[in-house]
Amino acid sequence: MTPRLDMIGLVVSDMAASLAFYRRLGLDVPAEADKEPHVEATGPGGLRIGWDTVEVIRSFDPEWKRPEPGADRVGLAFLCDSPAEVDALYAELSTTGGGTAHREPWDAFWGQRYAIVLDPDGGAVSLFAANA
Repeated sequence: MTPRLDMIGLVVSDMAASLAFYRRLGLDVPAEADKEPHVEATGPGGLRIGWDTVEVIRSFDPEWKRPEPGADRVGLAFLCDSPAEVDALYAELSTTGGGTAHREPWDAFWGQRYAIVLDPDGGAVSLFAANA
């Protein structure tokens, strides 16, 4: 059997804040999950995203250390419907949406409108759309 990518996991310091941020990106996570130490959501293609508190991770890996913000080895990228949506979502997430501004929207040389916002734990989240 060939292994297949099934879940992307994120370690979070504040479950409620992290889930609120990702709900604004369209992930369907019930409100009662805010108090759980481990949460999962399944996307339309079956890929799961999971959130674990630092305490859960340290329960099986006591020496785990948080990377510096912006120094992630894994980044999430969300496809937007238009360049205007990239701009609007970046503005929302980096002001009232629980995220932190990292790289303001720009027209990338590869033909996309692109921006990067940091989630509540400093993880890089890219927002992109094809330039018309």
